[in-house]
Amino acid sequence: MNAGIKTLRIDGRDVGARGDQTILQVARENGIFIPSLCYLEGLSPVGACRLCLVEVKGAARLLPSCVTRVEEGMEVTTRSERLDRYRRMILELLFSERNHICSVCVSNGHCELQGLAEKLQLTHVHFPYRYPRLPVDASHPRFVADHNRCILCTRCVRVCDEIEGAHTWDVMGRGIEARIITDLNQPWGESESCTSCGKCVHVCPTGALSEKGRSVAEMAKRRQFLPYLTMMRTQR
Repeated sequence: MNAGIKTLRIDGRDVGARGDQTILQVARENGIFIPSLCYLEGLSPVGACRLCLVEVKGAARLLPSCVTRVEEGMEVTTRSERLDRYRRMILELLFSERNHICSVCVSNGHCELQGLAEKLQLTHVHFPYRYPRLPVDASHPRFVADHNRCILCTRCVRVCDEIEGAHTWDVMGRGIEARIITDLNQPWGESESCTSCGKCVHVCPTGALSEKGRSVAEMAKRRQFLPYLTMMRTQR
């Protein structure tokens, strides 16, 4: 892979980047905001939430910036009426697919999904709410998994696999029926692979994974270990 220096333009600004960087990484380095929920520095990008879509001159479709490598002379637009419309629609779908009722949610004020909705000025949801009857798994002695608040970002899956090496979490099903599971769809408390490290809890953007006896507001999210561990393992 060519990791030489590339020059590109983002929102009319000329910026430099390494050839192995993505548009999202370069934008964040230069203080340019691109919304995202599934991306987290230190974990492999998967392009799951599609909130980081951007316009690239010459491209026939919108591209997910978290998995699109920079190219020499690339011209990128991160904010436009079209992008705002798509991003708000994605957020509406996320709200309607599960049971996200901010006014009565314990994560109110400490939720990345809610924060993005405010930032992108999402005032109401046009899609009918599905109100699925999803379980709350409190079988683990320390943690709770509330599937009603899960947005399937797979952060927990990736941190458990790539950082902890346990791969306790995975995804079962497809589309709107998909659900995060432990092992072979066993209760979390019966998992033989879970190390109870809590990394999955600290990367969860909505509080779907939480610690017993503590509110989401009381839990300090410790995510600084991700880039450090990833760098050290790459060098080794």
